[in-house]
Amino acid sequence: MRFEELNINKGLLKKAKDDGFEGLTAIQERCIPHILRGRDVVGQAETGSGKTLAFGLPILDMLTPGKGIQVILLTPTRELCVQVTSVFRDYGKMLGIKAISVYGGVGIEPQINNLRSADIVVGTPGRILDHIGRATIDFRNVKILVLDETDKMFEMGFIDDVERIISYVPKDRQTLMFSATVFNEVLGIMKKHLRDPVVIMTKSYVDTTKLRQVYYDIYNRNAKFSLLAHLVKNATPGLAIVFCATRIESDLVANNLKQHGINALAIHGGMTQDKRERSLDSLKNEKIDVLVATDVAARGLDIKNVSHVYNYDVPKTAKEYLHRVGRTARAGEKGDAVTLLTQRDHDNFRRILSDQNLDIEKAPMPHFRKLPFFRDVESYQRRYRRS
Repeated sequence: MRFEELNINKGLLKKAKDDGFEGLTAIQERCIPHILRGRDVVGQAETGSGKTLAFGLPILDMLTPGKGIQVILLTPTRELCVQVTSVFRDYGKMLGIKAISVYGGVGIEPQINNLRSADIVVGTPGRILDHIGRATIDFRNVKILVLDETDKMFEMGFIDDVERIISYVPKDRQTLMFSATVFNEVLGIMKKHLRDPVVIMTKSYVDTTKLRQVYYDIYNRNAKFSLLAHLVKNATPGLAIVFCATRIESDLVANNLKQHGINALAIHGGMTQDKRERSLDSLKNEKIDVLVATDVAARGLDIKNVSHVYNYDVPKTAKEYLHRVGRTARAGEKGDAVTLLTQRDHDNFRRILSDQNLDIEKAPMPHFRKLPFFRDVESYQRRYRRS
């Protein structure tokens, strides 16, 4: 099915076509008609499936600007909040529909001012509750509630906040819920808050037919950084995301990559929102080659042209592994997921391999030059001033 076959505003269809979209993805084709008919919908879809437009286009088609806050959309992370808002703004401006973001880590006063004229509010649960407590957000005209990345909100411990927010939303509403995975707790939310929902499930959220998965069994931890730098320089034709377990490790790996001539930046929850957005924008605009991240970037972010995901630190579960590697092999493109395995990672890696759907092959060890890895940049600079 093509976008022009949808019975929605012609301007929205033209915008989608101008953006290069022609055929609908599976989640779009199956969700949009039901949303337009006013049905509650639960959607499970693979990463990179076009989920935001699956709910964004019909929502924009159904709204009348200037009628107060008509849509509340909850996201688990600030990055996803900003990204979803940008889609609504981009497509909604031709219709005069105003979408705003509300999230923590930034000043609340500009948000309070913007809420007075907003049609769509995209927010993280904590900051939405802040506005509820201050009586600066008005839910009386809300007719659509969207829960995006519901499973992630469970994982991050936000579900009690989500329940509190739902209690303020009018019961006579349309509710849309999207999730990469649908487990018992997600089904519980569905049964409690959705009315006779249409449940739409597409294929697994990582297309393993497009994803080459390999691991390197590294004889010693000191060699891991050297191998990463070698692979990034010599075997990574596109953009790369490197996942680390901690904020400190992310900063250290990014700084050491930069010192060895690789254009890298870090992103993690310890950074200010402005710095996080600058790192993401730099990757999206291809001003950098490598984003070194904690799992804050593993879900919901639409970063195109990522050819490689590197697990510098091995995740603890198969689910976390899939969330990470879903950053590549998106929307029909091919990609590589590379795991750097040292002795201390074997227990975690065995848990990942217990998922029979994953096919991760051992790669032969290449020849690479040993590089120093400094726990602080000052040590690196002192070393090379002397040389």
